[in-house]
Amino acid sequence: MKALITGGTTGIGFGIATAMLDAGYEVTVTGLTDEQVNAVPRRQGLSAVKLDVTSAQSVAAVVAPFDRLSALINCAGIIFRNYAEYDLDIFQKVIDVNLTGTMRMCVAARPKLAVAGGAIVNAASMLSFFGGPAIPAYTASKGGVAQLTKALAVAWAAEGIRVNAIAPGWIATELTRGLVEDEDRSAAIVNRTPMQRWGDPGDLGGAAVFLCSPAARFITGVILPVDGGYAAV
Repeated sequence: MKALITGGTTGIGFGIATAMLDAGYEVTVTGLTDEQVNAVPRRQGLSAVKLDVTSAQSVAAVVAPFDRLSALINCAGIIFRNYAEYDLDIFQKVIDVNLTGTMRMCVAARPKLAVAGGAIVNAASMLSFFGGPAIPAYTASKGGVAQLTKALAVAWAAEGIRVNAIAPGWIATELTRGLVEDEDRSAAIVNRTPMQRWGDPGDLGGAAVFLCSPAARFITGVILPVDGGYAAV
């Protein structure tokens, strides 16, 4: 079984990659820079390559070597905080990476997934459901990822391709380090979360493995929150 994980060199993507390796997959993770790719730990069954999801040529080059794909997991994404996304150039950049980049990967991988009867897992977010006033592009992109997931699930079911998404809650990564280290804001997040803690990237792994596995063979078009109960409050 072969899995391709965009944005898989760090954070949530790498947490999922570790779980997929443990489940017996050969895993290729992607990073935007040489530094990210070279920092990936050496492990049997794990490889890393550069990928820019905003480039059709880059996407095609990464997908081309695969004869078949059992799983495509789209975790590549960006965010600009402090209201920067109200700048339309920045807004468009975020959409191009988070939403259009996900679509580029899905379309490019479709034939390889069809051969294997494979599965796609996209990275949605709690902001697929809630408003994020300081990050409108990220919020819009993740709402779009949720609806794109449903559209492709319906469109490609006849080809044996299942398409689902995971919606992470508050996960402690490099991206959220500032919030984790801010005692007041971190306390507010933990207090709102029924399980009373930040998530760990590894917490997403089991959900991704399940959604890609035969155990989920009749599940498609689902947006699965993995958030410690945050969305239930």
